[in-house]
Formats: sequence, structure tokens, C-alpha cells
Amino acid sequence: MFYAKSIAVVGASTDPTKLGHIILKNLIEGGFKGEIYPINPKADEILGKKAYKSLLDIEGDVDLAVIVVPAKFVPSVLEDAGKKGIRNVVIITGGFREIGGEGEKLENELLKIAKKYGIRIIGPNCQGINNTHNNMCASWPLITKKGKIAIISQSGTVAAAFADWLETEGFGFSCLVSLGNKADVDEVDLIDFFSKDENTDVISIYIEGVKDGRAFMDVAKKCKKPIVVLKPGVTERGKKAVESHTKSMAGRDEVFEAACKQSGILRARDFEEFYDFSKALAYLPKLSGNRVMIATSSGGAAILAIDVLERHGLNVPYTPNELKEKLREVTPAHAILENPIDLTGDANAEIYKNVIKLSWDYFDAFLVIFGDPIEGACEVIEQCWKDKPVVVCYTGGGDVERKEREKMQLKGIPVFPTPERAAKALVSLWRWYCE
Repeated sequence: MFYAKSIAVVGASTDPTKLGHIILKNLIEGGFKGEIYPINPKADEILGKKAYKSLLDIEGDVDLAVIVVPAKFVPSVLEDAGKKGIRNVVIITGGFREIGGEGEKLENELLKIAKKYGIRIIGPNCQGINNTHNNMCASWPLITKKGKIAIISQSGTVAAAFADWLETEGFGFSCLVSLGNKADVDEVDLIDFFSKDENTDVISIYIEGVKDGRAFMDVAKKCKKPIVVLKPGVTERGKKAVESHTKSMAGRDEVFEAACKQSGILRARDFEEFYDFSKALAYLPKLSGNRVMIATSSGGAAILAIDVLERHGLNVPYTPNELKEKLREVTPAHAILENPIDLTGDANAEIYKNVIKLSWDYFDAFLVIFGDPIEGACEVIEQCWKDKPVVVCYTGGGDVERKEREKMQLKGIPVFPTPERAAKALVSLWRWYCE
């Protein structure tokens, strides 16, 4: 499915505003190297590709069918897929279990057909899939930047926003899967797949309900890669909203929390944590201890970070006297050397570099806060980027900050916009590697 060499788009449209047109266009413009077959009985050609009246009219083999036709026609399309020998299907169309009644009956009919032919289904009622390492954007918007994070989501918009943030910052993702109703393929199947996918280092899941709790825990325990989960529906009102969205059962939150802890899953509490934890685990070096040094030009920002770190089990120890003596030789006379190392407004890139290098053997991780327009920040971090986490927060630096942040991100160095978010990134490393 994810490394398909030929794809049919059933419901491909000549109308640029229709999803069938958008998905076909994204496959073409995204650089998919295999065969693409538009299916539309009323067109001879779409976007320069020969159009076919049905799946059965295609001469060659088809690895994946993406279905974007009204719900009532999907069962017959699935029958054609089965007869054609297509074993992987993504159903974008909504109007199934999520609306109840006849929609639920229609979804059950799909499952019977799929079982009959051995077809695996993603969806229905989903936003498709995108494997950047296969140049295969069978989704929207078109995102092509390759990265290390697999995004699995029951919300198409959550997945698209997460992916867009990654591309905007220059990181990209490995694969995006919009689960929709999870009629067949679910989070358990996908964790198992991505745990073995060589292009994926971190698995990030937005999930509204788990179909099989035991299987979910078992596959998570076996996975050797970090799994970050964002699950809403904590309040009673949130649970009701979950049920109306994809007909999932949110369940008792304390039970899900316990399952995550027992299975080694990192649970994020909001979208920012979901994104930051994933990015940190994918791109920061391994953490081996809890001693953190903070180098900053802003005392206030450092205090905000300390509160987060200490609250979650990390330690910001006072600077050893031996190190203080070394630091006095490379810092301004009025700098505070008691960790956090507050370099004040006189800080420049060279001072930061000297402080980090002199302190390297005394700490397990470094949180570097650039709180002013400090040019050369990227070069400092690049030179110090070794076998310990150096977490960067750059805030309050105006145009210089924007330029330096972009340079760091292009080199695969994460930058966080607030001291709390930078500190939480370190917390995620602590929870995964050390707790």
C-alpha cells in the first residue's frame, strides 16, 4: 500500500475543485514514479493521463486504488477492485458509519466485500495517505519534504496541520495516514508496519479511540521506536464529540493513561506537545542522564524552563566551583554563573560557544536560550552538536532570530519558540530514554 508502484484514482475529475482532481494532480505533481490510472467513465483524458471507464478496463496491474466517489457507488467499485486483483484500497468518501443508520450498513457491506477478496482498506471517511519516500501524495495538501516521522491520525486536518508544520520548518515526514473510520486498517496494523519501516524513526498518533486495547498495548511494547500519542476526549463533553466525529469510543481516560505508561508510549497533552515531542525524539541526540545546564541571555526565560524541567524529574544543578572558575575567563564580568548561566544582554555567539564547550563534561544535556538578536547562533550550535542533546530556544531576536532559526532547521536542528516548549522537548527525551 505505502510503496505502491501503480495507483488508480476512482472518481478522478476534470473539475479542479473536486477531490478526485486534487488527489490525481497531487500524485502527478508530487513526482510519483509509477503508473497512474484515472477512472472516470465520462472522460477520455485527465491531466494528460488516459482515463478509464472502470478498474476492470486497466490493462496493467494496480497496487493501490484510491476511491473518491459517492458512498452508494463504493461497494460496486470495491467489487471491481477485488475482481481486478487490487488488494490495497483507500476510501476517501464519507457517508458511512460516522452518520449511523444506512451509512453503517453500507460500511459493513464494504467489509464483507473486502473479506471476500482479501482487500485491506484505509478509511472510509478519511484524507488519504502520503508516503514522501515513495513520492506518493494520495492526499491533500501536496507535501513532498522527506523526513523521519510517521503521522497516523483519525483527523485529516490534524494530520495535515502536523505535516505542514514539519515541512514549513524544513523537517518533513516519512508517511502520513488519515485513518478516518478505521473500518479495517487501524493503529495496531500501522504501528506494526512503521516499527519496521526503515524511513521512520518516530511514530506519532492522533487517536480518538482504540478498537482493541490489548493488541494496541502488545504492539506498542514490541515497537523499539518512540510512539507519541495525542488522544482527546478527556472530559465528558469531549467524549461525546469524539463519538459524533468518527463513531469511536473515547473510553475512560485513566485507563488509557495507564495503558500508555505500561506500554512505553509517550502521551502528549496538547497539539504543541504532540508536535514538539515528535520532533525532539526524531532529531535530537540520545539523553543519558538528568543533569541539564541552561545557557541564556534572559534570566526570566531560564526560570520558566527550570520550572518545567524540575517538575518532570530533570535536574538543573548548581554550577561546580571548578567550572565556575573556567567560565569566569570567557564570560562578561557581570554574568551569573550559578546555572542557569545568565550571560545577560552582552552575550554573543562566541561566548555561548565557549560556555557550552567548557561545560560539556559536567552535564548530560544543554538548553540554550538565545533571547536577543544573536548572529552566528546556528554556527555555535552546529559546532557543539555531538553526542548529547543541545536543545535550542530562540525567542525575542527579530529578523536575526528568523534567519538563524531557518539556518538551524535546514541543518536538521530543532528550534523551539518558547523556553517551556524547549524544556518539554527535553522532558520527552527523559521519558523515552531514561524513565
